Amino acid sequence: VQLQASGGGLVQAGGSMTLSCDASGLDFEKYAPAWFRQAPGKGREFVAGIRWNEDTKNYKDSVSGRFTISRDNNKNTVTLQMNNLKPDDTAVYYCAASLYGSGYSTVTTNYEYWGQGTLVTVSS
Repeated sequence: VQLQASGGGLVQAGGSMTLSCDASGLDFEKYAPAWFRQAPGKGREFVAGIRWNEDTKNYKDSVSGRFTISRDNNKNTVTLQMNNLKPDDTAVYYCAASLYGSGYSTVTTNYEYWGQGTLVTVSS
């Protein structure tokens, strides 16, 4: 099983960025994909998730209205569209997958598979 995240980089505050995660080696339709992030010196936190069997989405309060998570089961990908980025969004972003997950779990141990992380830096 492999989750490959991509799309990070440097962006100015107010800008946009799209992260993608390509999944392989698993039955992607049975998994709830999610994005987490970890800022320097802080713990890993939930950002957004999608329920495994329907298009129910959940977001961290501080990104709701600015970030959009979506999945494509035909391509085995999950995408995080990030708009109006703020310096506080600076972090390493990780994609994760939870078997039959609700898309609401913020607990990292509920996710069986993780990508390697991609760095997003938002300058002020």
